[in-house]
Amino acid sequence: MVRKTSGDEKRRGNPTRFPLLPLRDMVVFPHMVVPLFVGREKSILALQAAMSSNRYIFLATQKNARKDDPPEEDIHVHGTLCKIIQLLHLPDRTVKVLVEGKRRGTITRFFAEDAFFSVEIGEIGESCRVTAELEALMRSVKASFETYATLTKKIPQETVGSVADTDQPSLLSDTVAATLDLKMTEKQELLAVAEPAARLERLLALMETEVEILRIEKKIHTRVKRQMEKTQKEYYLNEQMRAIQKELGGTDDFKQELAELEEKVKAGGLSQEASQKALSELKKLKLMSPMSAEAAVARNYVDWLVSLPWSTFGREKNDIREAAEVLDRDHFGLSRVKERILEHLSVMSLVGKVRGPILCLVGPPGVGKTSLARSIARATGRDFVKMSLGGVRDEAEIRGHRRTYVGAMPGKIMLNLKKAGSGNPVFLLDEIDKMSTDFRGDPASALLEVLDPEQNHTFSDHFLDVDYDLSRVMFITTANSLHSIPRPLLDRLEVIRLEGYTEPEKLEIARRYLVGKKLGEHGLPADNVSITDKAIVEIIRHYTREAGVRGLEREIAAICRKVAFSAAKGRLSKVTIRPQQVRELLGVHRFSHSGAEAEDSVGVVTGLAWTETGGELLGIEVAVLPGKGKLTITGKLGEVMQESAHAAVTYVRSRAPLLGLDREFFQNVEIHIHVPEGAVPKDGPSAGITMATAVTSALTGRAVRRDCAMTGEITLRGRILPIGGLKEKLLAAKRGTIKLVMVPAANEKDLREVPQEILNGLRICLVRHMDEVLEKVLPGKSEYPEFLRSPGKPAALGEASSAPH
Repeated sequence: MVRKTSGDEKRRGNPTRFPLLPLRDMVVFPHMVVPLFVGREKSILALQAAMSSNRYIFLATQKNARKDDPPEEDIHVHGTLCKIIQLLHLPDRTVKVLVEGKRRGTITRFFAEDAFFSVEIGEIGESCRVTAELEALMRSVKASFETYATLTKKIPQETVGSVADTDQPSLLSDTVAATLDLKMTEKQELLAVAEPAARLERLLALMETEVEILRIEKKIHTRVKRQMEKTQKEYYLNEQMRAIQKELGGTDDFKQELAELEEKVKAGGLSQEASQKALSELKKLKLMSPMSAEAAVARNYVDWLVSLPWSTFGREKNDIREAAEVLDRDHFGLSRVKERILEHLSVMSLVGKVRGPILCLVGPPGVGKTSLARSIARATGRDFVKMSLGGVRDEAEIRGHRRTYVGAMPGKIMLNLKKAGSGNPVFLLDEIDKMSTDFRGDPASALLEVLDPEQNHTFSDHFLDVDYDLSRVMFITTANSLHSIPRPLLDRLEVIRLEGYTEPEKLEIARRYLVGKKLGEHGLPADNVSITDKAIVEIIRHYTREAGVRGLEREIAAICRKVAFSAAKGRLSKVTIRPQQVRELLGVHRFSHSGAEAEDSVGVVTGLAWTETGGELLGIEVAVLPGKGKLTITGKLGEVMQESAHAAVTYVRSRAPLLGLDREFFQNVEIHIHVPEGAVPKDGPSAGITMATAVTSALTGRAVRRDCAMTGEITLRGRILPIGGLKEKLLAAKRGTIKLVMVPAANEKDLREVPQEILNGLRICLVRHMDEVLEKVLPGKSEYPEFLRSPGKPAALGEASSAPH
């Protein structure tokens, strides 16, 4: 292989052929006398060839020092032509050679001989003219080198004197470069620079960087030395103080503190592992200076060990009747939730410990999840501690930090157990669905051990580094939704759902708990101030929109504040708050609930929707216009709801002949489906039958009954599938003066859980197929739009239901 020679290289001097000696991890500069130990066969042959001719050999550095037989592309083209001064063969078949660098050179051509490499080199010309700028550079380099030599103290004084006496720019730069502790790439870069001025400038920049690093190293060394001297001085003075106290007959506070800690370890009921660990740390403490940092860490660790409730347990109550009374007194409704909690407590009373699943209370905000956990603690006689997991993203919040870190502490599990003072509290992990993950770890994964009954009897905190038994702790978790809880963690939880309160339940909660509580907080006597049931319903319907009762509590508090303000002015004798007074005190209505349509309309159908704040009536409008088969869907609908709209239209197209429509009618129309309140996102499949009914009504011209609402998912063949949130939807229908409600037949089982006061006044019609819905809600005769009128006779809807599905 031959490297091309550039014209510039040829102009630098007459090329001459020399043997090549590749170097590993070193760069040889001109004017250097360097001893080398050579062991590679090719390199030894190259030295012998040089000795047999004119003793000149070219030295170039390898790019990869690990290669024993480097190819030509792995050798730097810039190197140094050297003369062999002395060559000595050693007994181990290696060669020691002493070479002197003569001048720079650039490889212009390789000769791949069998035994070794030989190269053709071009001499790099250097300017010898010393200008004022070059003289200034030389002075700066000499001054910087002197500073460097003073700081490093590794350079002989003879070398410093030689550099100071040098007046040749090239010699100065090469001598200093060879002496400095630079990286291989930096040395190779200096060797490749031909002009002495440019070389000196680059060398000065590198030297200034090295000088700055050496100064910082010296500063750090001085600071550490000063700190060590201070620590030794403190130790010496403390020992003197101890000796003086001993002579005066005084007590040693540090020894007394260690003795007290040792007594606590022996009397604290620690586990065998924890006791051994604590005594081992105390033994180390006795050998340490009380003022040292290590002593403070060890003392803090032993303090934590003895302060935990290893064998202290609260007295538990096993009276199920009393527990039921506490739950009923604190919370209205929630019968299924209370029943499950009482079952859990019954098993605990029989078994004697909490082995079993961890309860997870799931529901919208304000339905009483946290207060329910407090009631469980009160019903069982246990201590109550709460840990909020909202926004927690560090695993150390659960497991703690290792003691090697400055300011390390145990995790929140151990911290709250110490706060509880007993080993069997009710431990609430609030907002477990709000945890997140980042580079510091995954707290949800750390909770896997805490919430696993098979593992938590040997829970190990990183700070304590001993096993602690959490099996007697009753863990309860809360969440607003389940989708953000990791699957392995959810598998360890028994989910108990707390659904939103209905309007009658909110009324009862306000009457029993909230009104009396707020009147007392605002200093209003219950004899003088009363709020009627109609006023409370007014607040619920028009001033709050929520699943829980927090907003209701705030609005009642606002009324109490305004009444208290009037009382402070002396204007209050006896007040009864009615709906009219509510509007005067709280202002105009903030929310309004949709009601039934004023009259039967074509293409307008009332649907039923579930939201986190309860059920709502959802109007769906359809318009049919002349067009070319386009379907437009508006109203900020989610992907699932848009798919339901397409399924509804496909069903209607499949039943076109039975509805009196031409089979190709869709090619001549444009259907627009719109769900009002376009700024509110909507999603879910339960509006399928509502959309199908609205589309059919718009195409056939039949008006839909205004007192009818419906809910259900539709398939392409017209089958109606079950939906969720039936109780909330029926409550919305009752509130909106709906008389007839179409419900999927598969939801018949859910009607048993709907309170009778909601069902009163509603006619529930269970339907299995879309044809049944159309029969009941589209009375009257078809009045097709003019552009859809068919010459054929329309089939009756009754015939459609008997057709094969």
